[in-house]
Amino acid sequence: MSSASDVLDLLRRRGQNPDPAALASLMEGVAAAPEALAGPEWVELVAPGADSELTDALTAWRREIDRAGDGLEASPAPPGRLADLRAELARRGLDGFVVPRADEHQGEYVPRGAQRLAWLTGFRGSAGLAIVLADRAAIFVDGRYTLAVRSQVDTDAFVPHQIPEDPPDAWIASNLPKGARLGFDPWLVTVDGHDRFARACQRAGGQFVPVDANPVDAVWTGRPPPPLAPVQPQADALAGESSESKRARIAAIVSDKGADTALLTAPDSIAWLLNVRGGDVPRTPFPLGFALLHGDGHVDLFMDRRKMPARTLAWLGNAVTLAPPDELGPALDLLGKVGKRVLIESATAPVWATSRLQAAGVTIVRDADPVALPKACKNGVELEGIRNAHRRDGAAVSRFLAWLARESSGRVLREIEVSDRLQAMREQTGKLRDLSFDTISGAGPNGAIVHYHATPETERRLEPGSLYLVDSGGQYRDGTTDITRTVAIGTPTAEMRDRFTRVLKGHIALAMARFPVGTTGSQLDVLARYALWQVGLDYDHGTGHGVGAYLSVHEGPHRISKMPNNVALQPGMIVSNEPGYYKADAYGIRIENLVAVCAVEIAGADRRYLAFETLTLAPIDLACVEPALLTEAERGWLNDYHRRVREIVEPQVDAATQAWLTEATRPI
Repeated sequence: MSSASDVLDLLRRRGQNPDPAALASLMEGVAAAPEALAGPEWVELVAPGADSELTDALTAWRREIDRAGDGLEASPAPPGRLADLRAELARRGLDGFVVPRADEHQGEYVPRGAQRLAWLTGFRGSAGLAIVLADRAAIFVDGRYTLAVRSQVDTDAFVPHQIPEDPPDAWIASNLPKGARLGFDPWLVTVDGHDRFARACQRAGGQFVPVDANPVDAVWTGRPPPPLAPVQPQADALAGESSESKRARIAAIVSDKGADTALLTAPDSIAWLLNVRGGDVPRTPFPLGFALLHGDGHVDLFMDRRKMPARTLAWLGNAVTLAPPDELGPALDLLGKVGKRVLIESATAPVWATSRLQAAGVTIVRDADPVALPKACKNGVELEGIRNAHRRDGAAVSRFLAWLARESSGRVLREIEVSDRLQAMREQTGKLRDLSFDTISGAGPNGAIVHYHATPETERRLEPGSLYLVDSGGQYRDGTTDITRTVAIGTPTAEMRDRFTRVLKGHIALAMARFPVGTTGSQLDVLARYALWQVGLDYDHGTGHGVGAYLSVHEGPHRISKMPNNVALQPGMIVSNEPGYYKADAYGIRIENLVAVCAVEIAGADRRYLAFETLTLAPIDLACVEPALLTEAERGWLNDYHRRVREIVEPQVDAATQAWLTEATRPI
C-alpha cells in the first residue's frame, strides 16, 4: 500500500473525502519546498489539526515524493538533455535560447522547478547563464565560479566564459547567425537585461524573441511544481510596525514618485510589507508571489491560496485581496483601462510585466522598489530582535570554536564534518529555523576560494599549520546572522599572521568609523583595504552587504564596496564588515561581523554623524594576530570587543567552553 493510499484512508476514516488528484497536487507542491523553513507547519496546509498518526503518514508520503527525484542531482548533466532542448527549439522555429539561473523574482535562491540552468548543464552556482545555439553553447559565470563550472559542467558541450570580462551580450553579437531567432522566457529576463540582449541580437542581424512557454520545461521530465510552503504571520512584536502602517507609508512614497500603484516583484519586499514569512526557497524565509500596492494602502496579492493557512488569511485582513498568480496579467490590463500610472523597478522586474503594462496602455514609472529602503532601515523592535539573535548565535559559534580547538589538536577533521557540527550547535539553541546560506567551510587552499562549497569530492582535511575559514549564518524568527571566522590549525606562519592582522586592521578601521550623514558605503570601503594596500595586497569582493530581519542574508539597496553606490547609509541599516585576503592555492582569510548603523554624538561636530554598532559576538583568533602591527587604538578595540563577547556569551555556555572563552578573549 502506498503512502498516498495510507493518507487517503486515514482522512476518510476521519470523516473527510478529499479529491485524490487535488491532494496529490498539493503534496507535490509541499514536497517542492525546502522542509527546514516550512517546519512542521506544512502539515497544516494538507490536514489542519492532524494527529500524530496522520502526520506520520503525510511525512512518509512526502519522503516518497522526494525519493522520486527531479534530475537535478546529475553533474555534469546527461548530454541527452542538450540534444532534447535543441530538438524542441527546432520544432518551435527558434535558432537558440537563453537559459538564466533565475526565477520570476530574480532571487538569490530559486525553487527547484526554476533551476533550469542546473538541470540543463549541471552547474550549481547562484549566478550564471547559458546560451544554446544549434551548433554551439556557452555558459557564463563570474569569478566566484571559474573553478566550479569546469568541475560541474561538460565543457565540450558548454564552453565556459567569465563575466564581466567576456559578457553574454558580446558573445551573442559575435556568434548568433544573421537572421537567427534567439528565444527567451520573458518571465526570467529583466527589463534591463532584455534591452542589452536585444541590442546584441540586432548587432548580429538577428532577433530576440519571447516565448509563451519555456522550452526547457517541455523537455524536463519530472520537473517539480511551484513550491507550497505555509505563509505565516510575523507578529508585530517582532516586526515593530503593523502592516497597515507600512502599507500607508509605502503608498505615500509611491504617490510622491508620481504613481498610483506599485508592482512589487521582490518576495522579501512583499513579506516585509505584509508582515508575513514563508519558506518556498532555501535559506530565505519568504513566500513567492507578486503584489500590487494601491494608493489607499490596499494590496492585491497574487499567491497560491493553498499555502495560506486560515490563521494567515485572518492576519492579512480585508485590506489584502488574495488572487491566483495567473490573474496578475488581467489585473495589469485593468490598470491600463482605468488610466493608472504604475511604478516598477526595471532592474529586477521581468520584462513580461512591462510588456503587459505597455500593451494595456499603462503609464510606467521606472524607479527603485519603494519597499527596499524602508525595509533596510530597521526599527527599534527589529534591532533588539536582531541583537537577541546574535547573542544566541554567538554562543553557538563560540561553543563550536571551543570544540574545534579541542578536536583539531587531537585528530584530523574534515570540512564537511566541521560545518555539520556548527549547524548542530545552532540547532541546539532550539530557535534555528534554517541556515541563512550554505556554509562556506574551507580548509587550506579551499579557503582561498571565496564562495567555496565543500563536497565529498572537494573537501580537505584541516591540516596542522594551515588556516581554516568558516562563513556561516542562521535564520531565527527574531533575526538573521552572518559571521566569518578564520582559525589557525596548529601554529600559523609569520606570513599568515601578517596577512590576518592587516585584514583585522581593516575590519577595526571600519568598525570604529564615524562619518557624516549622507555618506555611502562606497566612500567607506577604502578604510577596510588600507592596511592591505600598503603592502600591495587587496581582495576582489565587496566589503559589506545589507542583511534583512528574518529575511534575506543579502539585502539592498546599500552596500560597502568599491563599486559606486548612491544609497547613503542610514540609522537602522544592517551591513556586514568583512574584509579578507586570499592567497591562491594556499589559504584564505576573512573576518566578518554584522554591524548596525547608528547615530553618534561628537562634541563640537558641525553636522550629524553616524557610526557602527557591532552585533556579532564570537572571538577572533588571537593566534593569528601579530600585536606589533596593531596601534594602541586597534588593540583597545579588540580587547573591548573580546570583553563584551565574554560578558555576553559566558553565561550561555558550558564550563569547558567558558574555560576556552577566557583564554580566547584575553587582553593583548
